[in-house]
Amino acid sequence: MVHQLSGLSSQRGASVTSVVFIIIVLGVAAKLIVAIVPAQIGDYQLTKTLSAQLKESNANKETAKQFVERVNKQLSINADYDTQAEEVFTFTDKKTGQLAIHKQYEVTNKLFGNVDIVNRFEGDIDATTAE
Repeated sequence: MVHQLSGLSSQRGASVTSVVFIIIVLGVAAKLIVAIVPAQIGDYQLTKTLSAQLKESNANKETAKQFVERVNKQLSINADYDTQAEEVFTFTDKKTGQLAIHKQYEVTNKLFGNVDIVNRFEGDIDATTAE
């Protein structure tokens, strides 16, 4: 009878060490999500803005300078005061009515201490891909 009781009292479930490890892993995963997801959403919104402004500029036969002014104005309207058009893209075609750009920039977010997450975004937007 005594032998049976010792078998029933053996531990079941997670140990304290494994629970602490799981909490740490979940904390790191949450920090990664908080660092990555907003940058991805911001890039999606910026790409949509650049595409729409490029399409409108090409339809209106605007110059490259007018396009940059248009984008900066739209970024200001969108309350994106940290972003300047000149910092996120370069022109691949400056012909009036055929403007095309290459978007390239990065967003850095702190993870822990001196460890940063760097999100790099790059892509071409031209008259055929503009929405």
